[in-house]
Amino acid sequence: MKKSFWIVNVFALGLAVSSCSDVRRSPGRVYMPDMAYSRAIETYSLLDSTRFTNNLAEIGEGKIYYTAQPVAGTVAIGDMMRFELAMDKPGDSTNYVASKQIQNPLDSLTAGQMKEAERLFLVNCGICHGQKLDGNGPLYNGGNGPYAAAPRNLITFVLPEGQMFYSITYGKGAMGSYASQLSTEQRWMVIKYIKSKQGSAGTTAPATTAASDSTAAPK
Repeated sequence: MKKSFWIVNVFALGLAVSSCSDVRRSPGRVYMPDMAYSRAIETYSLLDSTRFTNNLAEIGEGKIYYTAQPVAGTVAIGDMMRFELAMDKPGDSTNYVASKQIQNPLDSLTAGQMKEAERLFLVNCGICHGQKLDGNGPLYNGGNGPYAAAPRNLITFVLPEGQMFYSITYGKGAMGSYASQLSTEQRWMVIKYIKSKQGSAGTTAPATTAASDSTAAPK
């Protein structure tokens, strides 16, 4: 009896030692492999063409459709609702004209917000439109700068706030889009700052027609 007991214990001990001495290389069976093994793309990594594609025709080949773009209609946490009008196609100005009806959702800015709006203007807009909003920024510099065309004088060139937002969001004329540099709220803040300067200068908005809207540009 004792002999059998010791044989069983020695065998069990040997089995335990042998099983623990080797590093397990296989995870065994996975109940939900899609959840166990992430197929997500690492931040700032290149698109893996063997697993991901932005070509809908290749989805049937076992690849995952991925465009690196946010889902349409989504809003970043803490940001305001997106602009309701899409960018016009080349040669069209329908939405640009319609944007004049859109009002600034920011009724007013606090002193701190106005200071921040001024900073945002100087960082993003002042290089062209000038610190005084007179269109004489460093890039133009009275015609002596590297930019030959004079940017718009924002004191005298007055647009409805909606059209200003459209122009900042999608670009207009020689000015490119600033949607990636400024959030929705920041764009409205900058517009509020510009309007405050236009108001202090005593300017009034000129009558705007659809014909002039189609050719008007911020610069």
